[in-house]
Amino acid sequence: MKKSIHPNYYPEAKVTCVCGASFAVGSTKEVIEIEICSQCHPFYTGNEKIVDTAGRVEKFNRKRAAATPGKAKVAKTKARKEPQTLDTVTA
Repeated sequence: MKKSIHPNYYPEAKVTCVCGASFAVGSTKEVIEIEICSQCHPFYTGNEKIVDTAGRVEKFNRKRAAATPGKAKVAKTKARKEPQTLDTVTA
């Protein structure tokens, strides 16, 4: 290997989560900060937790609420456009 071209390796790099958990791993960075770890991730804890950094969840919920009445309207128009039978056409 060539000398002085590789980054420094820290075998005991400290990883700190937003929830307060911390653990050590090997890395080229001395300190690592993360948003979600295995102690606070919903898959591992079984609790639902919404991580929203840019307001995207609220934006999605607003769009979904606005689209719900539209679905009922589409169902009404589809109900009106059902094919006619021969009896209804001749009557």
